[in-house]
Amino acid sequence: MTNLNLSEPTNTEWFIQDRFGLFIHWGLYSAAARHEWVKNYERIPDAEYQKYFDHFDPDLYDPRVWAQEAKNAGMKYAVITTKHHEGFCLWDSALTDYKAPNTPARRDLLHPFVDAFRQDGLKIGFYHSLLDWHHPDFPVDGLHPQRDDVEFRQATQGRDVRQYAAYLHGQTRELLTQFGKIDILWYDYSYTHLDWGWAKGKGKDDWQSEALVKMVRELQPGIILNDRLEVGGNLVTPEQYQPREWMKVNGQPVLWEACQTLNGSWGYHRDNQNWKSTEVLIKMLIDSVSKGGNLLLNVGPNARGEFEPKALERLRGIGEWMRVNGRSIYGCTASEFTAPPDCRFTQNGKRLYLHVFSWPLRHIHLDGMGGKIAYAQLLNDASEVKLIEYDPSRKAYLTSMSGTPGTVALELPIQKPETTVPVIELFLR
Repeated sequence: MTNLNLSEPTNTEWFIQDRFGLFIHWGLYSAAARHEWVKNYERIPDAEYQKYFDHFDPDLYDPRVWAQEAKNAGMKYAVITTKHHEGFCLWDSALTDYKAPNTPARRDLLHPFVDAFRQDGLKIGFYHSLLDWHHPDFPVDGLHPQRDDVEFRQATQGRDVRQYAAYLHGQTRELLTQFGKIDILWYDYSYTHLDWGWAKGKGKDDWQSEALVKMVRELQPGIILNDRLEVGGNLVTPEQYQPREWMKVNGQPVLWEACQTLNGSWGYHRDNQNWKSTEVLIKMLIDSVSKGGNLLLNVGPNARGEFEPKALERLRGIGEWMRVNGRSIYGCTASEFTAPPDCRFTQNGKRLYLHVFSWPLRHIHLDGMGGKIAYAQLLNDASEVKLIEYDPSRKAYLTSMSGTPGTVALELPIQKPETTVPVIELFLR
């Protein structure tokens, strides 16, 4: 594989600083309200899926509201699905009729989104599907909704993936020339590892990935590109799981971002009640940053163009936590210090942040930190936390607790502070 050295031309400093972004999955599947892969899962042919196109009318869509909710949640950038696997496009693409302006919406839905989020100071990312189950040149394989229709498979054997690749490249050119500066391009996804016997999965040769990346770099030299084209990338994207440690490629730490859902579904899923709590979501954000990564948290708007109440409740809960604890996230990364059990460390220079996932009785012990901490405080209210250092001459802590040389104890209030996940800010010497 050609080494494209994709990291060299890209500025990632803002990404590391911002740490927290909004993912948005929105398309015709929001009308079905049964997961964004509903066309695949239920093997729905184009003719039957057309009803969602014919009735898609997000009359309550106001991207200014979306942008404000994201900003209030503490998010600094947003990535939206310009086109998902169903093939439907949110913008007025000149290369297809399968787009928002031809639905009852009668307008481009992507430009207002970009304008609103950019006006609120959030950076812009585009998700773009490499698959397209609607396009007439996309070869049928084992992921296609009509994979079990043998007659359909036989009738479509002449499809030319090279023609589809030209369409993919053409739409990428539109996205990178019609919307100003784009900060992230999030392609999804390659699957050459799959083989059904009668068809094989698609990847870099089908997408003509190297030529695609070359064009992307020429059009938007500073863009961050994810890792799903099978030719590397700036950004590793673990999906729906939290890594155990800082993610590595060839043994070297890399830029990474966990992409996570609120309830297990990316697209709007009316009957899915597997909602993660606000506390769990905050802990996922902390956990990502403590391992040198970002969190891209998804919301699936409904077919009228609104975030549902449970999503808003969680975004606002995260926002309230970030309002007082955000400096333990922004600009922070993993620490060389080892956190105590059921805690996480993040660090920004000489400020070390101890995130306490389970509030203890009175004390937390920090091994190996004797003489290294100048001051400690609860971050939510800037109230002092007493430091108790081991005194070798007395063979004990000042409170008569046993200890070991080099250990510091933090003396905490009995009551857990009024914040979802308490943070102790440690000022290092």
